[in-house]
Amino acid sequence: MKNRSTTAESPEQLAENLRALIAEAEKALTAGVSEHAEGQLADLHDRLESARERISTLYADARTKVTAGAKQADTTIRSHPYESLAIALGVGVLLGAVLRRNS
Repeated sequence: MKNRSTTAESPEQLAENLRALIAEAEKALTAGVSEHAEGQLADLHDRLESARERISTLYADARTKVTAGAKQADTTIRSHPYESLAIALGVGVLLGAVLRRNS
C-alpha cells in the first residue's frame, strides 16, 4: 500500500485516482470470475456506474456553489473595500494574538 503524500491533490487528480482504482478492482474481479458469478459482477458494475454518476453530480454542484460564493465575496469586497481591509486586519491581529499565546 502506498503512503499518502503530504501535498494536496486537486479534485481532478482525486477523481482520476478513483477511476484507476475502480478499473484495477474490475480487472481483479474479472480475472477470477466463474460463469454463475457474471450476473453478480454485472450488478456490481451497475452500482459502480451509479456511484460514479452521483459523485460527478455532487462534484458539479459543489463546484457551482463554490464559484457562486467566490463571485459573491468578490462583489462584496469590491463594493466595500475599506471595510473588507479593516476586517482582514482585525482577523489577522486576532490570529496573531492567539498564536502568540499558544507558543
